[in-house]
Amino acid sequence: MQNDEAGVADWVAVADESDLIEGEVIAAVAGGRELALYLIEGEVHATDNKCTHGDARLSEGFVMDHCIECPLHQGQFDVRTGEPLCAPVTEPIRVWPAKCEQGRVWVDLA
Repeated sequence: MQNDEAGVADWVAVADESDLIEGEVIAAVAGGRELALYLIEGEVHATDNKCTHGDARLSEGFVMDHCIECPLHQGQFDVRTGEPLCAPVTEPIRVWPAKCEQGRVWVDLA
């Protein structure tokens, strides 16, 4: 655990920065939680890896702009906010603070 400007944070290294590819998504696991990691316009984002509509892994989906499309029913989420963007998804996905430092991808699971 370390302190940051927003208060106490639990930053966990989840991947190597070199694992990220611009405009794509990869899966990671941290603290027993499945995550989806995205590199979009040079910025790393992290969300839960499971779609809120069906039992599908978002890391198997399609990235376009700041959206991830679920591979099961083509619902879309904004990876920056987790907000659903089109049917059939109606519930947001959880978004986690993420950053790249020292060649690693870090996610705050606090």
